[in-house]
Amino acid sequence: MSTRATSTPADASTDPHIPAPAQGASGRVEPGGGRWDPWVLAGVLSVGYAIVSVGRYRHLGQRSWDLGIFEQVIRSYAHLQAPIADLKGPGFNILGDHFSPVTVLLAPVYRVFPSSLTLLVAQAALFALSAVPVTRAAARLLGRGQGLAIGIAYGLSWGLQQAVDFDFHEICFAVPLIAFSLEALLARRWRAALLWAMPLVLVKEDLGFTVTAIALIVAWRARETSARASRYAIGVAVFGVVALAVTLLLVIPSFNSGGTYDYWSKVDESGGGGPFDGLDTKLRTLGWLLVPTSGLLALRSPILLVALPTIGWRFVSSYPQYWGTDWHYNAVLMPIVTLALVDALGIARDSTRAWLRSYVHHLPAAVAAASVALTTSLPLAALAESEIYRKPARVTAIERLLAEVPDNASVEANIAPISRLTSRCRVFWISNTQGVDPDFIALDNSRKRYADVEAYARQLHPDARYAVKGTAYGVVLLERRAEG
Repeated sequence: MSTRATSTPADASTDPHIPAPAQGASGRVEPGGGRWDPWVLAGVLSVGYAIVSVGRYRHLGQRSWDLGIFEQVIRSYAHLQAPIADLKGPGFNILGDHFSPVTVLLAPVYRVFPSSLTLLVAQAALFALSAVPVTRAAARLLGRGQGLAIGIAYGLSWGLQQAVDFDFHEICFAVPLIAFSLEALLARRWRAALLWAMPLVLVKEDLGFTVTAIALIVAWRARETSARASRYAIGVAVFGVVALAVTLLLVIPSFNSGGTYDYWSKVDESGGGGPFDGLDTKLRTLGWLLVPTSGLLALRSPILLVALPTIGWRFVSSYPQYWGTDWHYNAVLMPIVTLALVDALGIARDSTRAWLRSYVHHLPAAVAAASVALTTSLPLAALAESEIYRKPARVTAIERLLAEVPDNASVEANIAPISRLTSRCRVFWISNTQGVDPDFIALDNSRKRYADVEAYARQLHPDARYAVKGTAYGVVLLERRAEG
């Protein structure tokens, strides 16, 4: 006869290393610590993120071709076509570059609102949505006040802010999936944790290992209370590895014109220095990941192991843009580090060491204060500047010039003009038309890189003749003239 109390939930754990939910003065579990707080915070963050992202767009401040590439892909999906990104090369199927079919989810919205802005606003909303499970998990384990402090720290974390300030990227889908999965893990809802994690294999090829890491932690924590959940988790862990192998070795090469995965070369980028190339920058990045976001306490939680796959593949590469605090590469790590902190706070608050209990008590407010302080030098600081809410006359003039390109025309362009053309034209990257002579060339020559743009056009296309159609603030529009 079982002696276990019948009121104990079936998936409750007796593992002393798993924190129990926060309790009020009466000893009752606080079910959410503020049911609406997470959603209000997410709403505020969504608006802030969107203002920063759209503001950069309105200032023609794109830093790469990624926004244009993803718009081409999603535009193709929206018209029920193969995901072609002509910026990567005429007729290039993006599934031969990165495996990110999840972006098809934006196709219906894009079909109604065909603009680069649709992608940027959707990205802002997805990043902000991830604050809901983070804040909710923290409130459940730590109480409403500390939960909200953790949510604010997360929403203002430097990794998310830098991703918002970058062009659109598919990892905006991974961030909320990871956050919801880890929230479920902390709540001991094993099935939900696995179900939230599994779609990560459709976001980007390397995230298969992240699925495996989450599943292994679920298997470990569920081992004493639910043998079935533990077995399922082992199966999901295997699924993550298999999905990654199939994607890298079969799926991507089958769509790639070279029959390979192009990013293997990133491992020995910059002279082949390997893991120790740029070691100082890598160590500084690790410091940024752990100190201001968690006060190093996240190191006490096994949930931090979920970050190892992403940190690992970046660490073995000497490609410089994978490291540092810029770009979007750290966004997927923010929910992992923050929820590892939540887990560690729940465990350490009952420590027998007085200094640790005191540290735990003050840390949520401290990391929130650190995020607020750092924000003064991060992208969201622009919200306090009037300039972000204005479109410069320079941009208006450039847009007027590019509007002279008719819909469905073919255009060869560099970064600045791309985002104003990809919603209605076939756009190629400058010098990568692979024999196609486009109808127009849109060239940002504001830095005077090309002394004679017509001569440069002849160099690019010896068999075609281009003449300047107009200029605006350094952007030159050339049109192909009829022969004879």
